[in-house]
Amino acid sequence: MQLPPKVTSRAFERLAEIGAATDGKALRVAVEGGGCSGFQYEIALDEPRDDDLVLEGAGEKVVVDAVSLPFLTDAVIDFTEELIGARFVIENPNATSSCGCGTSFSM
Repeated sequence: MQLPPKVTSRAFERLAEIGAATDGKALRVAVEGGGCSGFQYEIALDEPRDDDLVLEGAGEKVVVDAVSLPFLTDAVIDFTEELIGARFVIENPNATSSCGCGTSFSM
């Protein structure tokens, strides 16, 4: 059974801060081939599409396309602020290894 990804309240709060829903946008999380470990995350503000899985909270949306969904089973989409900067991050239990920057992984 595939469990959809979860989105933390911090991630939804950050989307609200930047006014994503006000602009008709959602946070798109996708997985593409490439990167130094085989797959890489693509994270961007985008308009929701008809075939997207839509995760909603605090009036905001996070969307995942059908092709990326199996790669993100039971993952957690979060927002973090560190000394090196602030960014959306993905904790993916399906990844067997990842690169140092956290945007590339293998399965």
